[in-house]
Amino acid sequence: MIKLKYLAGYSETVMDQVHKLINNKKLGEVLLKKYPLSHDIRTDKALYGYVIAIKNQFLRQSSPLSKIIYDDKIDVLHQALGLHSFVSRVQGNNLKSKNEIRIGVVFKKCPIEFLKMIVVHELAHLKEKEHNKSFYKLCEYMEPEYYQLEFDMRLYLTYLDLTGKLY
Repeated sequence: MIKLKYLAGYSETVMDQVHKLINNKKLGEVLLKKYPLSHDIRTDKALYGYVIAIKNQFLRQSSPLSKIIYDDKIDVLHQALGLHSFVSRVQGNNLKSKNEIRIGVVFKKCPIEFLKMIVVHELAHLKEKEHNKSFYKLCEYMEPEYYQLEFDMRLYLTYLDLTGKLY
């Protein structure tokens, strides 16, 4: 039986359903039916514009972002979606701080819904550093389908592990 590393923590019933889809070679079909197209936000500049638009819509008063990039060094399994970092540096007598968002390069070619879910997750860290109740409420405020999209994105990553690509 295939180990479903992106779905660890889900119930045995869910795992059985996913295994059935994989064994019947239907997982890709299910994903493509629900998410037929990959987004076209391929450059860091396009990603920056996309993230800032969402930030301005939902978190206008939050801290500014200094860097938003696709990062090929992110380990999708351990850092799951992307990485939000708060960098502090001493410059003369001043303490300079910057917020950065790095998104795994694997998400350059995925459904726009997954990219938005990842962006929402990372933006929520501007207000809530921990993955607590307030954090997830903020994620749901910005993306009402957050939990379903996170699950589907995990199915997508599982499918990529098995086949290499969907689009």
